[in-house]
Amino acid sequence: MRRLGSIEVSSSLARPTQFWRPLTLGLVALLLVTSCAGPASKGTEAGAHVFLWGNSATTERDLTLAKDGGFTWVKQRFEWRNIERDGKGQLEWNEPDRIMKAIDDAGLKVVARVDGHPAWSRAAPIYPDDGPPDRLSDWTDFLRALATRYKGRIDAYEIWNEPNITREWGRQPPNAAEYVQLLKASRDAIKAVDPDALIISAGLSPTTEDSPNARPDSLFLRDMYAAGAKGAFDLLGVHAPGFKAPPDMDPARVASEPAFNNNDPSAPELRRAYSFRRVEDLRQVMVDNQDGDRRVAAMEMGWTSDMRATSPYRWHAVTEQEKGQYLAGAFRYAREHWPWMAFMSVIYVPDPSWSPDQEQLFWSITNQDGSPRDAYRALKDALTGSRG
Repeated sequence: MRRLGSIEVSSSLARPTQFWRPLTLGLVALLLVTSCAGPASKGTEAGAHVFLWGNSATTERDLTLAKDGGFTWVKQRFEWRNIERDGKGQLEWNEPDRIMKAIDDAGLKVVARVDGHPAWSRAAPIYPDDGPPDRLSDWTDFLRALATRYKGRIDAYEIWNEPNITREWGRQPPNAAEYVQLLKASRDAIKAVDPDALIISAGLSPTTEDSPNARPDSLFLRDMYAAGAKGAFDLLGVHAPGFKAPPDMDPARVASEPAFNNNDPSAPELRRAYSFRRVEDLRQVMVDNQDGDRRVAAMEMGWTSDMRATSPYRWHAVTEQEKGQYLAGAFRYAREHWPWMAFMSVIYVPDPSWSPDQEQLFWSITNQDGSPRDAYRALKDALTGSRG
């Protein structure tokens, strides 16, 4: 097992059927929550998802933001298509080497989200959507090369993203058994060269749609366990957006009040997905499958302030001040009630290239120029006890 600080870890949003996907190409911040309130205790680890790839001018700035905010982790995407773009075995390490050196120099830990197939790996082109390769061995060869090069430096790997929706699964109906096959092969490839690296299963979209295009996260997770997922990961990855509700609101109330679920006509048990505490339902799936000793990683969570008239997220937008209050409150709630929560992932320290009207920016905790928002200040206060 790998020790994280003092803690050991064992080996449809805007419309009723819309999927959770505030960022097409990105993901988040990690917060390992173990205390109840106030400044984070020694055993609590925190991280921020940063966008370092191709952004050498702002790399040091964003890593400093993470460290000054009380975060000890950063999360960075290492897309397969960027490292092995031109063909099998043609690996380009200049940019990942630069990124890893900067993270090491900053004294931070890193979790790598790995996905993003290169065009040559699939006969049928689907970009900008994502999907598994035609030959699983091409994927595992890449992972083995990545884990070998950064052995002992990449601390954790998140294997894929939201495989329960078709646009992340090759434009094919989501298939839990196929994902479990990919997850197990990924675990074996990484652990063969870096046995201490943590394997995190993909965060699932909390969609309420059950169709050839999507599978609700709780149902997909049950399907994963039926396909033999137990033991295939160190931490269960989940997504935990808060939508309109404050973080401590009972999911049953969220499911029953249209203001908090956008009048979603789905079954009440599926409408619970519109709450931060939906994570408790996924935890129960683990317990039901005798996997309660394993912990959870909330790989994406947050609230959006996107109140633009044309935004599909407008119905659940909150103010910037509320966003900060809700994020800090989410950590307090997890510390008090969720001893099984290893990480919580906050979105985003944004890509500096995002445009001012890009919807992902409204989820962020800082601005493109590196200036902090209320959410960053609230998190810094919660983690370090110093307002900034």
